Amino acid sequence: MARKMLDDGELSQTNQEGSQYDFDLFVIGAGSGGVRAARFSANYGAKVGICELPFHPISSEVIGGVGGTCVIRGCVPKKILVYGATFGGEIEDARNYGWEVNEKLDFNWKKLLQKKTDEIMRLNGIYKRLLSNAGVKLLEGEGKILGPNAVQVTQLDGTKMSYSVKHILIATGSRAQRLNIPGQELAITSDEALSLDDLPKRAVVFGGGYIAVEFASIWRGLGATVDLYYRRELPLRGFDDEMRAVVARNMEVRGINLHPQTNLTELIKTDNGIKVITDRGEELVADVVLFATGRLPNSKRLNLEAVGVELDKTGAVKVDEYSRTNIPSIWAVGDVTNRMNLTPVALMEGTCFAKTVFGGESSKPDYSNIPCAVFCIPPLSVVGLSEEKAIEQANGDVLVFTSSFNPMKNTISGRQEKTIMKLVVDAETDKVLGASMCGPDAPEIMQGIAVALKCGATKAQFDSTVGIHPSTAEEFVTMRSVSRRVTAGGKPKTNM
Repeated sequence: MARKMLDDGELSQTNQEGSQYDFDLFVIGAGSGGVRAARFSANYGAKVGICELPFHPISSEVIGGVGGTCVIRGCVPKKILVYGATFGGEIEDARNYGWEVNEKLDFNWKKLLQKKTDEIMRLNGIYKRLLSNAGVKLLEGEGKILGPNAVQVTQLDGTKMSYSVKHILIATGSRAQRLNIPGQELAITSDEALSLDDLPKRAVVFGGGYIAVEFASIWRGLGATVDLYYRRELPLRGFDDEMRAVVARNMEVRGINLHPQTNLTELIKTDNGIKVITDRGEELVADVVLFATGRLPNSKRLNLEAVGVELDKTGAVKVDEYSRTNIPSIWAVGDVTNRMNLTPVALMEGTCFAKTVFGGESSKPDYSNIPCAVFCIPPLSVVGLSEEKAIEQANGDVLVFTSSFNPMKNTISGRQEKTIMKLVVDAETDKVLGASMCGPDAPEIMQGIAVALKCGATKAQFDSTVGIHPSTAEEFVTMRSVSRRVTAGGKPKTNM
């Protein structure tokens, strides 16, 4: 039985067999959120169609691929390159562990690139099979909304197919944007950065977010000279300030040249490469210039304004807490809504949509205590509130516990790079409000910490948990001394 959510939040059943529609649900966009919503809706008995642009690693308005940004040109290929970039330092560190690495190390970029491409092709096929096994009809082409209950798919050859649908779900994600300066066409975005024919010897990255930090780490780890420019004093705006400083310091130690509070003003093609000019009058020449200056919702070509779907000033689709737009039959999940732009969040939103519309269970996404990671080298991972956010939201004092140490592995290898860990605690309730870590294996450790925070763990419960020794993770249950106590107004008190 197909179901729909009524305005009052209750659910009523509709006889699917006698439906006047071609599909109970049609999804535009087969990325993580769209595929999840389509599969789960089909499992509830809905007749589901989904469309996606033809496959290509580098996206545009007319090419994309089943699997979306994360699988094809985002998280997965990025993490593969991070793994590749990490090995250089690991091999060097191995010398002090007795490994006789005598010859000069050579790196084959094209081999790694081919392995990356093979993997995203494999995952693209898996996503297609997931849809097929769930009984979802996949159409290749560009989707457009014709009305509250009508969609059109334009195939590569120009053929247009129209369908009547009961519910429409927009899951088209987002796309990288370019900096509007003279010579902008000489730069690349993260799409192209994941598919470069040759590894750059000299790279410039402009941006202070996680994409900028990650690509700077990747290219430096693979041996390139890297200059990272960003507008603010520290990279990674929105993350805990103390951790932002740690990431910046680690990048410098690993040889990345940082240029804070600096803008690029012009790019000029020369015989030697791309000349980069900044607002400080600096000039340098690079093989590659990467713009990592944010992403914009992929909503332009959907015909949303004509249908009356409300958008915000960035082009993001406005939705309520159930992912429903102002048009009752049209919904949206994932980055196109610009809520919390993470792949697992899109999966959560897609799951909640399916439960609400076809599963008979009103379900809205819960955005509290969502863990995330920045895959710089070494990585940063966080869950819950930063120290700054905790102080901003606190009614009383906030306790901050920190631990900074040289990991055991580094004491032998000789690498001078500290791991930093942090807990933020409500002084009155003893509840742990946030946790963060910068160091090896941080994302793996933080996933477990996220479960504890989701369950409302207190600092006393952390303290009573027996640690695994010797491990880095045990520091989270052995931090006994308060580093600082801060009032709701943000004024530190005497350390305890």
